[in-house]
Amino acid sequence: MKHIIIYIFSLLLFTNALAQEADTAHTLDDLQLEADTTGFNALDVDDMLNPIFSDQMDSMMSSWDIQNRFHFDNSEVRTLDYPKNLPDSVYINRFKEIEQVVDLSYNSVVNNYIKMYTEKRRDLVEVMLGLSAYYFPIFEETLDKYDMPLEIKYLAIIESALNPTARSRVGANGLWQFMYGTARNMKLEITSFVDERRDPIKATDAAARYLTKLHDIYGDWHLAIAAYNCGPGNVNRAIRRSGGKRNYWEIYYRLPRETRGYVPAFIAATYTFEYYKEHNLVPRFPEIELSVDTVMVNDYLHFDQVSAKLHIEKEQLRALNPMYRRDVIPAKANKPYPLVLPNDVILDFVDQDTAIFAFERNKYFPNNTLMDPTSSNSSYFTPVDIKGKAKVVYTVKAGDNVGFISSWFHVRTSDLRYWNNINRDIIRVGQKLAIYVPEKDKEKYEQVASMSFAEKQASIGKSSTPNTTRTTKPLDPNFEYYTVRKGDTLWDIAQKYAGISADEIMRLNELKNDRGLYIGQKLKIKRKG
Repeated sequence: MKHIIIYIFSLLLFTNALAQEADTAHTLDDLQLEADTTGFNALDVDDMLNPIFSDQMDSMMSSWDIQNRFHFDNSEVRTLDYPKNLPDSVYINRFKEIEQVVDLSYNSVVNNYIKMYTEKRRDLVEVMLGLSAYYFPIFEETLDKYDMPLEIKYLAIIESALNPTARSRVGANGLWQFMYGTARNMKLEITSFVDERRDPIKATDAAARYLTKLHDIYGDWHLAIAAYNCGPGNVNRAIRRSGGKRNYWEIYYRLPRETRGYVPAFIAATYTFEYYKEHNLVPRFPEIELSVDTVMVNDYLHFDQVSAKLHIEKEQLRALNPMYRRDVIPAKANKPYPLVLPNDVILDFVDQDTAIFAFERNKYFPNNTLMDPTSSNSSYFTPVDIKGKAKVVYTVKAGDNVGFISSWFHVRTSDLRYWNNINRDIIRVGQKLAIYVPEKDKEKYEQVASMSFAEKQASIGKSSTPNTTRTTKPLDPNFEYYTVRKGDTLWDIAQKYAGISADEIMRLNELKNDRGLYIGQKLKIKRKG
């Protein structure tokens, strides 16, 4: 058995769930710190949470994992009555009973999220309760290792709904939704074949280390949690714009729109998982065998080889081994990787070790080499492997766009977007972009920053005429117009117009958040009176 080293641990089979992105669609009036709801507006929870439970919800509930591993018997669960419209006093008293280091504030915003979990999305919560039987012990062990509050484990509910392959619209990945750059900084391996953001143990360790750093910066778990979602820069700006206040609820309006519901959703998830029995929520566990083993393989192995010889569905292999992006384990003698298998086939794998690795070997690994990953029919984007490459930082100048920059540095536009979290190809003058180039060419590419536009275009044999114009529409006399300046945010702009909210500006100009702004942009402002 030259290909394997065996060690065993129990693993609960996990499923594709929902990649959640808290994106509140309403603003709140005069948030209070008291436990009661005085001063809060009643919000329509469906509107407020629509971006969280979008089409992905239907996709998750119809996925292979859900349909094949979870038994949905409506007569067994759905007929259970559950409490509705509980008085605030009940929630307040229950929160007091929760042992907590992270402050669990209660208000109408939190209440809306609680209702979402306990009333409107009960099926999803019951699946997550079942999954938590495996994930929470992993989370708790890691949090204890770093002397962190154990209730931080509920943050993964908000991040990924306990789905190790969850991917957000902006490229965050895994149980803890790491962006590419942050994951690399936290020493997680990301290659064309492996993504440790999807590995429950390694990703949890990275998340704990990152959250510890954020708490060291702010000395407050609410701010650390908010910074985990939107980045320390956005939290720092919110603190500065609020006059130095460092309480989450006091800087609420200054935070990015998609972050405002993040802490309330975390608090509500904590409540729901602590009091699910009181709401007649019943954990749903997979019907198939929960116990699995892990073998360490030290040679290239394709899931198809395992599936063919052991008669196990490839979808099941993917679910048990979410860190492998292309159905390939790129193991070598000096760098083994784990393979998780159901307990009832682990001995078959050991017995057929040689035959499994030899099965159609030349088809999957010609000349015993890994195939070019770009030739795969994978359904998701795989960035180029940056191992062995040098990082160059380029500052965006007027006239630049994603296409130009990728051409100058000879990289794919998709990689440039992925490395820098670029959405809809929107970049701003002064923005710093990380670009990975061959180590031997680092000095050459560092000189690009000092070139003129004409010189950069000439370096790739293109015209020197920059495209500095954007498509413009004729101004509508029924509206006022504001020209965006450097450093502007939607909140800042809204403050310049009485009776105008940031949300109204976004809707009128078809923006999703501040990232849609660029210097010189003309924004429609509804005329009052």
